[in-house]
Amino acid sequence: MARVTRLKRVYDAAEADDGWRVLVDRLWPRGVSRERAALDAWAKDVAPSPELRTAWHRDPARFEEFAQRYRDELDANPAVDELRAALAEHAVVTLVYGARDPEHNHAVVLRDHLEEHP
Repeated sequence: MARVTRLKRVYDAAEADDGWRVLVDRLWPRGVSRERAALDAWAKDVAPSPELRTAWHRDPARFEEFAQRYRDELDANPAVDELRAALAEHAVVTLVYGARDPEHNHAVVLRDHLEEHP
């Protein structure tokens, strides 16, 4: 598997050392053009289910519960294997997300899951 070296908000400028940039949100981020996003891929099927996303409502106090439920979804999601295969082709990867909180978001859980289950 590739080294997933970065997590980055889609609203932050793309940089040359980001490597392969993949959006991991189910919904396209508001106010961001495809050109500005500078993405190589959009892996929307690895994002949390709509039900889980709306149940969580970005409440940091419930993050651990959310993270466990999302890990359970990832374990059963065939799109994760497709993402792993794509990541294996790149030495540097940036998982791009739209959430405001850099510590309490699904991209953090996804990165950790990919690293723990190569």
